[in-house]
Amino acid sequence: MATSNILRGTMLLTGATFLSKFLGMIYVIPFNELVGAEGGDLYQYAYVPYNILLSVSTVGVPLAVSRFVSKYNSLEDYETGRRMFKAGMSLMMITGFIGFLILFFGASVLARLSIPEGAEGTSVEDVTFVIRMVSFALIIIPSMSIVRGFFQGYQSMGPTAISQVIEQIVRIIFLLVSAYLVMNVFGGQVRTAVGFSTFAAFVGAAASCLVLLVYWRRRKKHLDKLLRQQKQSYNLPIEKLFRELFRYAGPFILVGLATSLYQLVDQMTFKRIMVAIGEGENAVAAMANINFYGHKLVIIPVTLATGMSLAILPAITNSFTAGKKVQMFGQMNQALQIIVLLILPAAVGMSVLSYQVYAAFYGLENIALNGMILRWYAPVALCFAFFTVSASILQGINKQNFTVISLSAGVLMKIIFNFLLIYLFGARGAVLATMVAVTTVCLLNLWKIKKSVQFSYRQLIKRSMLIAIFTTIMGITVWVTKWLLELFLSTQDDRLANIIVLIICVAVGMLVYLWLGYQSTLLERVLGNRVRKLDKILDKLFRRK
Repeated sequence: MATSNILRGTMLLTGATFLSKFLGMIYVIPFNELVGAEGGDLYQYAYVPYNILLSVSTVGVPLAVSRFVSKYNSLEDYETGRRMFKAGMSLMMITGFIGFLILFFGASVLARLSIPEGAEGTSVEDVTFVIRMVSFALIIIPSMSIVRGFFQGYQSMGPTAISQVIEQIVRIIFLLVSAYLVMNVFGGQVRTAVGFSTFAAFVGAAASCLVLLVYWRRRKKHLDKLLRQQKQSYNLPIEKLFRELFRYAGPFILVGLATSLYQLVDQMTFKRIMVAIGEGENAVAAMANINFYGHKLVIIPVTLATGMSLAILPAITNSFTAGKKVQMFGQMNQALQIIVLLILPAAVGMSVLSYQVYAAFYGLENIALNGMILRWYAPVALCFAFFTVSASILQGINKQNFTVISLSAGVLMKIIFNFLLIYLFGARGAVLATMVAVTTVCLLNLWKIKKSVQFSYRQLIKRSMLIAIFTTIMGITVWVTKWLLELFLSTQDDRLANIIVLIICVAVGMLVYLWLGYQSTLLERVLGNRVRKLDKILDKLFRRK
């Protein structure tokens, strides 16, 4: 696939993923107003085990199907991919239902493991209820995901992109309406509101299934035509199909589990350690920030990496299968450089403006604690992004098994450093432990890529250094702008003032960074000269010397 086609597919899926994540961030504002820190804390108790069971239920099959179908399509064997799709669909229906049963009937056990004895606020009964409410989504999401993987194997990102956005919109509408009715119309409890909010995952998934069904009916004639015109068939027995699929799929489980595993470590240990060091009164607010409210903000820049990894994987697989090493290196370089170009300044900007960001979105309650946590949490976005893309590259070059080793090392680092750093630094210690863990995984993945295909990081390092310089200039400019604005605006007790400061500082930072990238031609070299719309906009804003 040409680089320009990769970029188009990346931008489509990235745009949809970004919009989905952006909506997922925006809804948290009214949700926070309805249920507060207590509701946010309860909500994350349901979603962490749910995400883990979801990854286990799908056993990595949807993304593995994408790789599998892409491989056999490149060999002009469309029948094998179709057979795998049908077999995988049946498998997902079974594992999804098993996952639902485990989560529903195991909810009370998970709740007791998560809530320490004598803890204030959230109770075991509350956690059990919300976990059971979210478990219903496992019945249909695995089957839905495999349809997305099948389309992506044909390098068609539209079905995934549109269904993803529709799923999020429907989920959010149901979530907010149900929470509002429970809290403000029927005078219900926070636990009931959060329970219906978690059940929204099932409702959104059902809407996504309808969208994918429409796409399937529209595309089936074309897919059947390719099937009739294929030149050869490997006619693999079903046992060999599944053997090859699971060879791809196993490591995908860990990639999908990564963030949830780190959050699970926090869920099981954070409050216990905070109580032990005498900071139990901050545990609920801090936990809601780390695993839900703050995490929603930090994960926004990472959406680029998510879209990139999903779009780049079939292309790298094709290049690797065809032995086109130079083309494959170009695809890897572009993927990694785009991550640094866009996520590094976003992470630094969020760190500099952490208090303003949190206050603007969630208000001034516990702002000293929440702003401090977000300041340390923001840089972790770059680590998460590199992990996602490096894991996808490993899968594309058939070294996916290494992700088992690297992620296992990361989880071990998280467990060890969580105890040590929370004792030393309090709530921010959990964030620092996550940073150490994910950085470890990234370094191991990048080392394995270099060793496996002799990939050179020279160009990445050179351009990253230039990006770091531009980001430093931008960060200093944003900090000075914020300092000047705070001479006239009281951000300590006025949410509107924080919103004003945030908007102005973000605008200034973006203009400075874009000007530097445009004048130096960095944007063209990383994104490619085919991003014509961006070029036209920048041509109007700036005049290159």
